[in-house]
Amino acid sequence: MEFPVTVLRRSQGPSCLSLSPEFGYPVSWAAQVHGLPVLKLDTPGQSGMASCRPCSHLAVILPAAWSPGRAWFPGHCRSPSEAMCNFVCDCNDCSDEAQCGHHGASPVPGTPFTCDFEQDACGWQDISTSGYSWLRDRAGAVLEGPGPHSDHTLGTDLGWYMAVGLHRGKEASTAALRSPALREAAPTCELRLWYHAASGDVAELRLELTHRKETLTLWKSAGPWGPSWQELVVTTGRIQGDFQVTFSATRNATHRGAVAVDDVGFWGCGLPAPQASCPLGHHHCQNQACIEPHQLCDGEDNCGDGSDEDPLACSHHMATDFESGLGSWNHSEGWARNHSAGGPEDLAWPNRDHSRNSAQGTFLVSVAKSGTPAVLSSPEFQASGSHNCSLVFYYYLHGSEAGCLQLLLQMQGSSAPQDPVLLRRRRGQLGAAWVRDRIDIRSAHPFRILLAGETGPGGVVGLDDLILSDHCRVSPEWSALQSLPPGPWAQALQPQLSSLRPWEVCELGQLPCGDLCVPPEQLCDFQEQCPEGEDEQECGTTDFEAATAGGWEDASVGRLQWQRVAAQEGRGPGRDAGGAAAGHFLSLQRAWGQLRAEARALTPTLGPSGPNCEFHMAYYFHSHPQGFLALLVLEGNSRELVWQAPSSSTEGWTVDKVLLGAHHRPFRLELVSLVDWDSPGQQGAGVDNVTMRDCSPTATTEKDREVSCNFERDTCGWHTGHFTDAHWRRIQSHGPGYDHTTGQGFFMLLDPTDPPARGHGAHLLTGPQTPATPKECLSFWYYLYGPQIGTLRLIMRRDREENTLLWSRSGTHGNRWHQAWATLHHQLEPGTRFQLLFEGLRDGYHGTMGLDDVAVRPGPCWAPRHCSFEDSACGFSTGGQGLWRRQASASGPVRWGPRTDHTTETAQGYYMVVDTSPDTLPQGHVAFLTSEEHRPLAQPTCLSFWYHLSLHNPGTLRVHVDEGRRRQVFSVGGHGGLTWRLGSVDVQAGQAWRVVFEALAAGVDHSYIALDDLSLQDGPCPRPGSCDFESGLCGWSHLAWPGLGRYSWDWSGGDTPSRYPLPTVDHTLGTEAGHFAFFETGVLGPGGQVAWLRSEPLPATGASCLRFWYHMGFPEHFYKGELRVLLSSAQGQLAVWGEGGRLRHQWLEVQVEVASAEEFQIVFEATLGGQPALGPIALDDVEYQAGQHCQQPASSQGDSTASVTVPAMIGGALLFLMLLVLLGLGGRHWLQKKGGCPFWSGEGAAAAGFDNILFNAVGPPGWSHPPSTCHQQLVDHPRQDTLRPRPQVGPTPSPGTSPRPRLVQAVGTQRTELPQPSCPATAHLYPQGACPMNKCSV
Repeated sequence: MEFPVTVLRRSQGPSCLSLSPEFGYPVSWAAQVHGLPVLKLDTPGQSGMASCRPCSHLAVILPAAWSPGRAWFPGHCRSPSEAMCNFVCDCNDCSDEAQCGHHGASPVPGTPFTCDFEQDACGWQDISTSGYSWLRDRAGAVLEGPGPHSDHTLGTDLGWYMAVGLHRGKEASTAALRSPALREAAPTCELRLWYHAASGDVAELRLELTHRKETLTLWKSAGPWGPSWQELVVTTGRIQGDFQVTFSATRNATHRGAVAVDDVGFWGCGLPAPQASCPLGHHHCQNQACIEPHQLCDGEDNCGDGSDEDPLACSHHMATDFESGLGSWNHSEGWARNHSAGGPEDLAWPNRDHSRNSAQGTFLVSVAKSGTPAVLSSPEFQASGSHNCSLVFYYYLHGSEAGCLQLLLQMQGSSAPQDPVLLRRRRGQLGAAWVRDRIDIRSAHPFRILLAGETGPGGVVGLDDLILSDHCRVSPEWSALQSLPPGPWAQALQPQLSSLRPWEVCELGQLPCGDLCVPPEQLCDFQEQCPEGEDEQECGTTDFEAATAGGWEDASVGRLQWQRVAAQEGRGPGRDAGGAAAGHFLSLQRAWGQLRAEARALTPTLGPSGPNCEFHMAYYFHSHPQGFLALLVLEGNSRELVWQAPSSSTEGWTVDKVLLGAHHRPFRLELVSLVDWDSPGQQGAGVDNVTMRDCSPTATTEKDREVSCNFERDTCGWHTGHFTDAHWRRIQSHGPGYDHTTGQGFFMLLDPTDPPARGHGAHLLTGPQTPATPKECLSFWYYLYGPQIGTLRLIMRRDREENTLLWSRSGTHGNRWHQAWATLHHQLEPGTRFQLLFEGLRDGYHGTMGLDDVAVRPGPCWAPRHCSFEDSACGFSTGGQGLWRRQASASGPVRWGPRTDHTTETAQGYYMVVDTSPDTLPQGHVAFLTSEEHRPLAQPTCLSFWYHLSLHNPGTLRVHVDEGRRRQVFSVGGHGGLTWRLGSVDVQAGQAWRVVFEALAAGVDHSYIALDDLSLQDGPCPRPGSCDFESGLCGWSHLAWPGLGRYSWDWSGGDTPSRYPLPTVDHTLGTEAGHFAFFETGVLGPGGQVAWLRSEPLPATGASCLRFWYHMGFPEHFYKGELRVLLSSAQGQLAVWGEGGRLRHQWLEVQVEVASAEEFQIVFEATLGGQPALGPIALDDVEYQAGQHCQQPASSQGDSTASVTVPAMIGGALLFLMLLVLLGLGGRHWLQKKGGCPFWSGEGAAAAGFDNILFNAVGPPGWSHPPSTCHQQLVDHPRQDTLRPRPQVGPTPSPGTSPRPRLVQAVGTQRTELPQPSCPATAHLYPQGACPMNKCSV
């Protein structure tokens, strides 16, 4: 006989959804939490906020949509000690929350308190006791290392974080970072932070909370950790009084210990503020705070003073906290009382109970074996009649996706108990937190409540604080000693626990179908194993008509949940997506959780999936003014946002689809939503008719074999990878972004910072391909442009083999498309498959990567026009001898080769080298290095290469061009040096040709010849140190130095679309079609980074002339950019010329006479003179005239100065002359009074061991200094020294030595040379009588 029972849904009864920080999503849409936009409700004006001075008592009535837990009573002002660091802004500017481990930057209620470390450490302090310690750092301030290459806040190398550096001690060390003293955390308080710790660098990470005399371990991990930033979310629970949080990293002797922390945030930690009155139906606490009625007697101190849990007021409730036993509850085998202190060293084990929030507190935990439920039974209750029997309970579900907790109702029949009815089921992994839930029961007959827990492998299921309301009346005949009555409860539980439970021959976790036992890893993998496809059921595809909901499980822990409901019961259209009023769908509903506010629903583990995998669904979404509905992909520790509903949809259903693409690892889908449930209108969200299409990884189409692609129609057989949150995107030409095919079509784009990404790189790859011929040529056009762009690589993948790097380029290659080739080598064996992968690495953050016009043809490619040897030997053959070797200095077989390569200037870079020692290559013997065939050259082309000869005479390097017969075009020999040198020859070939490098040995021990960076460039070769930039940067190097910020000079033309401002014309041609070198200083940011453009090494010279044209394009009143010329040698860098942005938007000519007693390089240095301002510094027509003095240019040979009217010129000249006269008189008076150069100090002497290079600043015609003033100037203004150590290994002068200074003259267009300056009596202190600028006045 059936007995009627009514189960009240959670949405019944008075309650209020508060979208405040206690639920995790209170800030504006600009913020991002878990990869999702977060919600902010409009608040009353801030004029009613409390200040830190005595306040007048004014009451503010807040609208009902605001949480009473976050409303403000502005009449309450706390004392300074109470107001500090309590997660409540008591002051108008929230200054009472500064330096509290966070910054209370916004006084708006509901805003989380966060610290991104961009300005300071927010009060966090290092308390380490060894050299292994924490400091505030950023990626751009350190050289190469194992730490993060970008922060988490900005995702670039300009952002800051807290980090522990490398520690090479031999003993175990712990670095501890501690917060300031914090006060009064609410029960909903969450601490969220992002950490970076590559596996192998650290032994253990730990987060601890110290409260009074107890230290709680909130989280600990021994790895493994991924290579990117990872999020940590922990709950603190209610904490009374002061507490501190400590994040520590422990290393041992085998670990380097590089760890970083960023974006620390405290969410929902503030207690409710006092209010004069509460909304109708809410409870007014003794401390004047307001709480919702369901928070009374729920086992948590929501008021902040404990008055809502007053023992007298809650005496009618039946509460069991397991501190002294099970109370009125009975249990079968499987449940046990336990506590955290001294418990198992299991990472999933609770670190504290809920009742006391202490490791000493007791809770109930399931110790039953996997597959066996542990059942806890309530006493038998009387029929509830017209009242509700409510059970509030806290549960813990962590460590295993197979863990499950069920709440069932068993009613008493006239003669025997009835089968239990499932009221609630939670499964999966909800995190290391105690989650609140509540069930309201109205029954006309006696009943029991059953709580059944089943653990999964490595998981924990726990219970604490079971609180029964006063309307749960125990039956009079019930005895505390009565055990669980016999009945069919055990059999009734079994089908509820798992719909995939094998019963007979299959092992636990396997699915029986026919004669098969399908293992868990083959379930939901989009490939049917069972004849009827049972293994692919309950895998996300569903119309929600079945009670199993297609395998979707709610994983919410806050005030909203996903629930399968009848169409007429849920908020929304009133019908399901098929139009049936009797249908079902997945709907957003109210819930009783107390943690993160958003509702989450998860599929079972899916995949791997193929590249064409699509997710189809119907949805409705209505939330005003804000809210969100989103779909995420969970893969490992990463969460990727793949779809988001656009604002609020119409009242009906909307159909949409999402391309999920290929996922090579199992993944889960997550539906996440948040709405303001209590706002007017039908706020809500729903999902229906979910299908997964074409997701099998083995399914292929004709399109999947399309490797050749111009991306005009679609991406052909290429698809984006999902390894990180950075992605290639197919976009149409617009603005500065243009394709190669037509200039107006489509191409693949990777911007390393848009959208904000934190991953290491982005992947664009094909599906598995079958080779057609032994060799194929892959050609493509690539675009690498920007002052700090990263690396683009082409990789081939084969099954069960390591990836093969086919091609790579790093750094900017100018504002144009370049063509590249790579030969694909295949083994034509049955079943051979391969994939091609373009990988864009985020090791730079300013610029753009592009790909277009990919094509494959049979046969090998022509020899590449550029070869750096970083990824391969570029097809060079060694003639069978194998004497030439591709190696890096750090790992190469030739131990005495160059210490660094030329491409990267690191020990990890590659080059080709031949050992010319007698035991390897006897005297007079030769070793050949021969290229593949190059295509014919109709026009003269410059073949350039960098060579390195050992200090010991290695012999001779000869270069031949082979067009069927060899002809020598280059030869160099004798002793070498410590640097790479540039060789270049003009080549023209009417047929296919090869280049042959010949090493002729001299028979000297420990000698070698090395080659690197071969290049073919259109046009004849320029003179050393000279370039008109029409075909590129010639021999000038723009390598980005890590110590200088990793920024590079770039190359462009005036008519080429660019994302950076550029001069409209060049100087060479004077048209938009011309080209120039430039640097955008606006990307530098504060911190003093610079960018260098360096010439090839030039021989020592007594007097030579450097002539160039420069252009500065800064906005009016922004004189920020600075251009300097340095001479760089083994002695260091010496400034010889400099100019700020005082002359703008015109090409200006400069001549600088230089001299150097040793081999040197010319360096153009671009930097900032102040705060960043968008504007370029450009160079053109650089000419180095070796052995020639600079010639004064004729005044008629004008530069591109802007024309002005004659009256304006005369008036300006007169005014300038008057100013000079006044300055001269003032200077004469000063010098006569002081008797020397003003501002003189002995501390300004040049550093020992460097030349004190000076130059004569030359003015316009007719301009002169007053005879008594010093006008000899150093260009290093405002620095007092012109010298900085060079970031390169080389000999340094011995202390106390100082080479004789040289006078270098800089001559500008329309400027005349001044006579030698006249200095006062102190001039004898300076070489040659010259006064440095900072000792002189003008």
